[in-house]
Amino acid sequence: MPHGALRVRLTMRVSTHEAPELRRLGVMGGTFDPIHVGHLIAASEALNTFDLDRVMFVPTGRPWQKSAYSDAEDRYLMTVLGAATNPRFAVSRIELDRRGPTYTSDTLQALRSFHGTGVTMFFIIGADAVLRLGTWNRVEELADLASVIAVTRPGFDLGRLNPEPWWPEVLPLEMPGIDVSSSDIRDRVRKGSPIDYLVPAQVGEYISEHGLYVGSDGV
Repeated sequence: MPHGALRVRLTMRVSTHEAPELRRLGVMGGTFDPIHVGHLIAASEALNTFDLDRVMFVPTGRPWQKSAYSDAEDRYLMTVLGAATNPRFAVSRIELDRRGPTYTSDTLQALRSFHGTGVTMFFIIGADAVLRLGTWNRVEELADLASVIAVTRPGFDLGRLNPEPWWPEVLPLEMPGIDVSSSDIRDRVRKGSPIDYLVPAQVGEYISEHGLYVGSDGV
């Protein structure tokens, strides 16, 4: 199915910006290349642990600190398919439709402008990424826009999440013992190994139907 037709059909299933009665919004950015069960479990844990009304997945457009292997539309559509597993998940194109490099500060500011000051935002990222926040563009602005939820990997030392002057509060979220990454999934596809149960079935079907990651350099 062409991207355009599939995009229209999927957008009808997962809202990108509707926010009825939102009070507490989680924002999870990433390349999602592809989205996998680890992302979805982290989002679900954040929903329940921090009493969020919704988690919005934000696929990156042109991330300034790393590159994606797949076309932006493929990553977006896979994210929509993955998010369709939970009615409290949503997907935004806000970074995909923005020209130029992608900065989280711009994304959170745009979401704040859209949702208003009545919505409390929580930025959900991996604990390892929290340790590098000091290198991010305009990190001081991020702290004014959202609280940060640090998703830990199995075995992560929570003592490493020390408060910093530019982000005084970090909310740790301990994950179940699941260690899966997008790079591992890409590598399994390249090798012809199954990815069942590592990604939602619809995402696995999309990868297969569109020939993603097969023979790609570096994956």
